[in-house]
Amino acid sequence: MTTTYATGVTPRRVLRSEWHKLWTLRSTWIILATAAVSTLAVGLVMGGTYDGDDSEIDTVTFVLLGTQISQICVAVLAILVSAGEYSTGLIRATLTAVPRRTPVLWAKAAVFTTVALTVTAATNVLTFLAAQLLLADTDKALSLGDPGVLRAVLGNAAGITLLALIALGLGALVRSIPGGIGAFVALVLILPELLSAIPYDGLRDALDHFPAQAAGALGSATPLPDAVSPGPALLALVLWALAVLWPSAALLRRRDV
Repeated sequence: MTTTYATGVTPRRVLRSEWHKLWTLRSTWIILATAAVSTLAVGLVMGGTYDGDDSEIDTVTFVLLGTQISQICVAVLAILVSAGEYSTGLIRATLTAVPRRTPVLWAKAAVFTTVALTVTAATNVLTFLAAQLLLADTDKALSLGDPGVLRAVLGNAAGITLLALIALGLGALVRSIPGGIGAFVALVLILPELLSAIPYDGLRDALDHFPAQAAGALGSATPLPDAVSPGPALLALVLWALAVLWPSAALLRRRDV
């Protein structure tokens, strides 16, 4: 039997509604296209201009350098998904239709995760294969079947998606697009860099499990020095995402619109 949240409201209908809202926004198409094109363009440039000077850099990290741009793009889209309705006032209609409220946030997260992971994974695979056409006669020539390569290509996509889920939760917490972007940049990107300047070994070990650092470990085919392994890195990112989304859901249930 299908669980209902209110008369006529089912999980499938909430998901369908969020899917429709995501794809009817022009910004969704623009941001995803920007993320994909930037990743592919930078990958082709890196492959086409490689002269051996960066031989010490992991090949997957080298080829997917453009994902540093797409990571920001996808995070901004996540904040638009969660906080955008507050700026337009559409959230009132949404929560009137789904009185229990929290299914709205979980549906947004599920739809966004599906789209972001699919697009970033497909873009990463395409970029890697295209760049390898230019790197075929170099020391960075690899295939997806080589040890650790496919895991790193898909791990990079998973890292971007989970970082964006953290951004989605921050957007839901602050209910403001500029506030969400500011919180993401300050807490996820800047704060770890500031803390790394503190000369305390315990803190530095903890910083390896912070979101941006864990995502970096996922996108390397070879182990990074002083970084966590991919398994703990993925677990850390999942826990960070849940640590932001659960309070967002609790506040959504309790606060007025």
